[in-house]
Amino acid sequence: MKGLVSLIAGVFCFFALTVQSQAVDFKVKGAWHFAFDYVNGGNFMNKNRAGQTVNGQQWSSMHQPRDSFEAYNRMHWQLDAVASENLSGTVFFEIGEQRWGMANQGGALGADGTSSVKVKQAYLDWRIPNAPLKLRMGLQGMKLPGFALDSPVFQDDVAGIAASWKFSPAVAATAIWMRPANDNWGGDSSHASNYMDNFDLGALVVPVTLDGLKITPWGMAGSMGPNTIKPIGTAKRPDGSYNFSPTNLTANTQRIDGMQLANGLFPATFTSGRRGSSVLSQEYSSMYWGGLTWEWTSLEPFSLKGDFIYGAVDHGREYLNRSGWFSMLLAEYAFDWGVPGIYGWYFSGDDNNPHNGSERLPYIATTNNASNSLSSFGYRGSVLYAGGKGVLGTNPSGTWGVGTRLKDISFVDDLSHIIRLNYFGGTNDTKMASYITGRQTTDNSGRAVYRNMTDFNAPLGTYVTTSDTGLELNLDSTYKAAENLNFVLELGYIHLWLDKDVWGSYQKISGDSLNCKDAWKATLNITYSF
Repeated sequence: MKGLVSLIAGVFCFFALTVQSQAVDFKVKGAWHFAFDYVNGGNFMNKNRAGQTVNGQQWSSMHQPRDSFEAYNRMHWQLDAVASENLSGTVFFEIGEQRWGMANQGGALGADGTSSVKVKQAYLDWRIPNAPLKLRMGLQGMKLPGFALDSPVFQDDVAGIAASWKFSPAVAATAIWMRPANDNWGGDSSHASNYMDNFDLGALVVPVTLDGLKITPWGMAGSMGPNTIKPIGTAKRPDGSYNFSPTNLTANTQRIDGMQLANGLFPATFTSGRRGSSVLSQEYSSMYWGGLTWEWTSLEPFSLKGDFIYGAVDHGREYLNRSGWFSMLLAEYAFDWGVPGIYGWYFSGDDNNPHNGSERLPYIATTNNASNSLSSFGYRGSVLYAGGKGVLGTNPSGTWGVGTRLKDISFVDDLSHIIRLNYFGGTNDTKMASYITGRQTTDNSGRAVYRNMTDFNAPLGTYVTTSDTGLELNLDSTYKAAENLNFVLELGYIHLWLDKDVWGSYQKISGDSLNCKDAWKATLNITYSF
């Protein structure tokens, strides 16, 4: 750790010594983040299906066996090299997270971790002189548009190129090419390494700004090689069903990002008469999304925002395909003391046939901080990085809900609050629960069940049916202690009403209860930015 930080500092010093000769302006900014979490019931279980006691957070969106109380720190360090208003380069380092006491993260006695410094972004910005064209290329943050809700399809760091053209003060367009994956497959007896394992996406976003109305149509399409997420585990389970476990491309870096490709592009469960590698097609998968997002402000301080998205993925096998839609409406009114709002959302859900693919909206990755403003506990609507968020998952696909929030509430100088209350349920058919849990191992035609998810609280997303509902409450408070120092206290509570007839009773546990427990958290975050 000391050596890596010294190397980074040395690079900065070198840049600083050459500023005058190169006529480049170097700017440094960043932040130190500290978090102290207490989370209980993060996987909504007292005991697991085998009757074993479950302790600690068990953060549902990753199934990480963390303690109830954890302390962390992380640092962000960004260097901008600005040659002119038309040319600049940026590198963004992330140091941590370092869980206090954890040796392989450098947080144990003696510190000196060597695996915590990461290049999060590294890109070049340039503009053609006297032309309305701007380009950004390299590792960068990409985010599809959404006024009512942060994009439930794609927002993450990725390698690519974005080109923006401003046609007029009212109309612009941005064309994007991204490469989420390539050259990761090790090959097999029939093919050399890296064969047909590329994953490419292209997007077009056209923001239009009118008097009192913003509207942005957008589209994205791509293709993914059949070997992108190989090898895939398809072993037979003791209950007679089969695993469906695609390889996690980011297992050694940002593990959660790679896991989303399996969760977001494939069904939760399916049935097939094929076995082994033939479960997958040997051709490229194709995919596309189209959306429209808008904001109406003609009657300010009242505003109305809406989103609509449809997307589909074709894997060359009917049972692996996935398509669905999403819509949301948000109404807000800005007072001097705060901004109250009400909203409702709906994601399409699976039907009762596991052989015809999934009817849930597919997605790529939605893991960046503040990637879902629905909530700061169940989803990832917090700009802070602590573990006490995402217990319902990284994406609300397959759910409906209504909610209200009060944001920017402030009665005391330098102290503000946001309150959220959500009531939600599932849009998936109840029959799917019996396939997901393995209680039914074949469909009505005798085809075997493959399980991508194995319970209602499977990694990266809580799967709820039309018979299940839930309630979430958030209270988040921010105190500005100094110009660059913030203290943020986040409180959260979630209760699930799961149908025990749908999900079945647990093994080795007396009675017929699902043994479900409430989840709650109290997190203190401290951020110094410069």
